[in-house]
Parts: sequence; structure tokens; C-alpha cells
Amino acid sequence: MQTRREWLQHSAAVAGMLAGMGLLPQTALANWNKAAFEAKNMADLMKAMGTSAPTESKDVTITGPDIAENGAVVPVGCSTTLAGVKKLMILVEKNPNMLCAMFDVTDAVDASFTTRVKMGQSSDVYAVAITGDNKVLFARKEIKVTLGGCGG
Repeated sequence: MQTRREWLQHSAAVAGMLAGMGLLPQTALANWNKAAFEAKNMADLMKAMGTSAPTESKDVTITGPDIAENGAVVPVGCSTTLAGVKKLMILVEKNPNMLCAMFDVTDAVDASFTTRVKMGQSSDVYAVAITGDNKVLFARKEIKVTLGGCGG
């Protein structure tokens, strides 16, 4: 029977061999937009994404609780019925870094995602859709946090 330590050492060795042979996926790093994830406000985020200011739309939906008891794990979802969407994002306005999640979308993918985000305080939460022709559309929902999750 393997101990946990032996199992971790074995797994690290296998991962190292796969990486050395170029067999680990590189797509996550290729799509990393550091400037977007470090943006502190909507204007900086849109500049990092190379798009214009967003417009509110009923074709984009944001879901989440009205009141989150624990800001460390707030369930949120975003979706759209728009054709030609290439990215869906979840933003929390008052977080230190606004962008919480970014999803690449193709016609083969249902443009509907759910995740959990950290919120340090009550804030507006946005679902933002970027289309292939760089139209930026959003929906907004206020979520009240009773116990902070970002160091609060």
C-alpha cells in the first residue's frame, strides 16, 4: 500500500515526464490575459480585452443569491442566448480584482456557466458577453454579503 507521500512523489514524477515530452495541455496558458484579471475597474478591463464600453442587454443573464451568507463561496451563473458570442465573463465590481471568471465560447458550447466567487463586500455582479464582432453586452445583479470572503 502506497503512502500519501509516495503517491504525491510518483504523481509529480509522471507530470514532469509528460511536461518534458510536451504532452500536457498548453491552451490554458495561451489564453491567459493577465492585464484583464488584474483590472480594477470596467474601463481598464475593457481596454485589456481590446473592446469598447459594455451596453446593458436582456440577452445576457446573471444569476446569484440576493443575499450571500458567506462571501467566500457565492454561487453565480452567467448565460446568453446571443449567437456569435466568443467570451462570457463574471465580474464583481467591488472586489480588488474585478474579473472573477472568463469562459471561451464557441457555437459547439452552450453559453451557460456556473461557478463560485469570492466577494469581500456587497457589490454589483456582472455577466459580460463579448461577440465575434466585439460588441460587449452585460447584465447586472446586486448581491449583498453578510460575511466577507476576501480577507474580511
